[in-house]
Amino acid sequence: MIVVTGGAGFIGSNFVRALSDRGERDLVVVDEFNHPAKLSNLAGIDVSEQLDKDEFIAPLRAGRQLAFKPRAIIHQGACSDTMELDEGYMMETNYAYSKTLFEYCLQQRVPFLYASSASVYGDGRVFRESPEFEKPLNIYARSKHLFDQHVRGYMPEATSQLVGFRYFNVYGPGEAHKGRMASVAHHFNQQIKREGKVRLFEGSDGFGDGEQRRDFVYVEDVVQVGLWFLDHPDKSGIFNVGTGRSQTFNDVANAVIAWHGRGKIEYIPFPAELRGRYQSFTEADIGALRDCGYRGDFRSVEDGIRDYLDVLRSRKS
Repeated sequence: MIVVTGGAGFIGSNFVRALSDRGERDLVVVDEFNHPAKLSNLAGIDVSEQLDKDEFIAPLRAGRQLAFKPRAIIHQGACSDTMELDEGYMMETNYAYSKTLFEYCLQQRVPFLYASSASVYGDGRVFRESPEFEKPLNIYARSKHLFDQHVRGYMPEATSQLVGFRYFNVYGPGEAHKGRMASVAHHFNQQIKREGKVRLFEGSDGFGDGEQRRDFVYVEDVVQVGLWFLDHPDKSGIFNVGTGRSQTFNDVANAVIAWHGRGKIEYIPFPAELRGRYQSFTEADIGALRDCGYRGDFRSVEDGIRDYLDVLRSRKS
């Protein structure tokens, strides 16, 4: 039995779908089932059980065992709102909850694969999995970084698999419920449908209009990384999950426009409140991932956006 926390959310539901497609039938989805779009993320997928996140963790917090022993826990549940200001809520959701699951997996020798974040690098220019390059700038990033540090302390002595995935800018099907925290690809697609144009920020930090660069990675490629580690339980560590090459926001906008066959770009003033707090450049160093043995390809923005929007169209047909 495989447990996927956050299994009705964006990346989690894509894990559940991929596992189901591989023939896994003993799947337990853990989440807050409080949004219709989350439920639609699981449409057509057979799972063994759906559990509320608090119901799932309650036995462990009471010092008891789960009613079953998982073959692995893929922990994707988190508060991913980088603008969240309630530090207590963020630390409970992203750190304390994760810590309880992690300690259970260590004790029971259950593989534990969890979502970290590239936000831990802050406004740095080196994106390598090493403490000297990590400087989180907001509560969300601090919660992820603190948990990474906790895991690192146990990594050398652990007798079961521990893997952290530092996701860069993930986009793809299943993200509609995220609202303002959904990817720019999602928002650009919605803007084209509503208004026939895409709005991008004017230049900042030495970059031209719309030329700020991020490492945009398609969710299906992210999931393939996770499944590879699931198939290689002898591999542990904290790894960047990105394409290894940055592309511009203009690239994303133009890929969406090309798919629709219509639209234009409008540049809007860069918000004053984001100056000094905005990542104008990210690019995953995936050397550690490659050294570990992962050889899978990562789609370009142009290929990933086409696949993304094709999937959205097919699911509505």
